Amino acid sequence: MRYKNTLDGITSDMLNGFFVDWPNPPNPQTHLKLLTNSSKVVIALDDHTKQVVGFITAISDGVLSAYIPFLEVLPAYKNKGIGKELVKQILQELDDIYMVDLCCDDDIVPYYEEFGMIKSNGMLVRNYAMQSGISNK
Repeated sequence: MRYKNTLDGITSDMLNGFFVDWPNPPNPQTHLKLLTNSSKVVIALDDHTKQVVGFITAISDGVLSAYIPFLEVLPAYKNKGIGKELVKQILQELDDIYMVDLCCDDDIVPYYEEFGMIKSNGMLVRNYAMQSGISNK
């Protein structure tokens, strides 16, 4: 397994199988665009299959704040420490930022507490018509 903080050499063909259980998931081309437009990204690459098997992104002002919107690992690669390594590396990338926030379900809180994160309240809006990242207009 190789971890990279750049998208050099990454194509949409290497991004299949993510967004499991999403009713209207982004396609691989939109997935590549969201990775490209992120402030920071770390990907896990299977050296044998040449496929991306996990990724984490951050959006940041580069001064005080960052938000981690995505951490995903392909189902076949879960429980192998890949997600933990992705979180560790993105937090290292953001170690000069004052606040790093993310939203997660209550059952995932203990996972992030292992990285020194603390539980907080949050508010959000979801526009499910745009879940795929592609406008239907």
